[in-house]
Amino acid sequence: MAGPLSGVRVVDVSEVISGPLATMILADQGAEILKIEPPRYGEESRQLANYRNGMAGLYANCNHGKRSIGINLKSERGLELALEMIREADVFVQNWRPGAAERLGLGETALREVNPRIIYASITGYGDDGPYAGRRGYDPIFQCLTGYVAAQTNPEVPIPDLVRNAVVDKATSYSLAQAITAALYARERGADGQHVKVAMLDAGLAFFWPDGMLRHTLPGEGVDHYVVPGERYQLMSTADGQLVVWAGTAEQMRASLLVVGEDELANSPEQRGKPMLKDENQLARTEAVNAGFAKLTSEEAYRRCIEHELPAAPVLSHEDVLLDPQVIHNGCVIEAEHPVYGRYRRAAPSAKFSGTILEPTSPPSLYGEQSEDILEEMGYSSDERKTLREADVVS
Repeated sequence: MAGPLSGVRVVDVSEVISGPLATMILADQGAEILKIEPPRYGEESRQLANYRNGMAGLYANCNHGKRSIGINLKSERGLELALEMIREADVFVQNWRPGAAERLGLGETALREVNPRIIYASITGYGDDGPYAGRRGYDPIFQCLTGYVAAQTNPEVPIPDLVRNAVVDKATSYSLAQAITAALYARERGADGQHVKVAMLDAGLAFFWPDGMLRHTLPGEGVDHYVVPGERYQLMSTADGQLVVWAGTAEQMRASLLVVGEDELANSPEQRGKPMLKDENQLARTEAVNAGFAKLTSEEAYRRCIEHELPAAPVLSHEDVLLDPQVIHNGCVIEAEHPVYGRYRRAAPSAKFSGTILEPTSPPSLYGEQSEDILEEMGYSSDERKTLREADVVS
């Protein structure tokens, strides 16, 4: 059975992560994605690290389920081809800097002339205007501006640090994918085609806010002491390594004492119920738990945490993630063989649908792999396709 977005056609000119991952989410849910890539080498992420036999890892991770055509959008004929594709599309996605789409002839106004019902989706770094609008935007820059870096402070090494993956890019992708489906739903109910805009700065802050900005949610006097979840994100040292332990409730705090054999302290009046949340009782528990974990191996500590229903996890290496029993049970990772670039893995779509069950999407395309097929479907003859290639309009 086709996915819930079966029948939706998307023309995607975006690059790297923020736009491509958004459209891959739509592809996973059944949409048809026509990816237009620049001449010669294709989009930027094809040239990045982890490259083998015509495929780069980052490109693969953001472009499953799409068909690729190389078009020189800076040529008059290339622009005409793109507009021809857009005429039959439901969605257009770009993540260029403000003004770039208009200069190419692919701004919203130009597209509405050929397809008034198009959902025009654009990603910018900082927004369409404002003091930073013209700047180049990259994930670590937005992490600094939206609070992530300030939050990554280990009490033992009190220096702010980055989240070492593109968290703002990915937050932007999921924001855009959801917004596109909302716009499509509105259109089905009678609304016109509309422009969906997501600024990475906005998406990054919105993603960080629910727990990251608790102290700034209820400003002013009369607010009880804040317990900020991030301040409890800490690695617990063991005799031979580290574990993550989460003791967020009174019962979990008491369980942490039982894990390290401090039964008497755990059963004391001070460590039962709400009184254990008092600062002086917290200090006694923390000191006892830290000392107790330091005497246990990670394996023993983890086993005891599970026995006492204290949430805990070992620090898995990336290789160990692939071998984790629950990851395997859930089918989180798909592995397959491609005839050109060989063995590859991908994360399975996290959303599962009980009715419109998702079919596995095709592997990421080589650059321009479907150029001929797409042009043929558009009605171009063999001679016409040859002419377009020879004129370097299509790669």
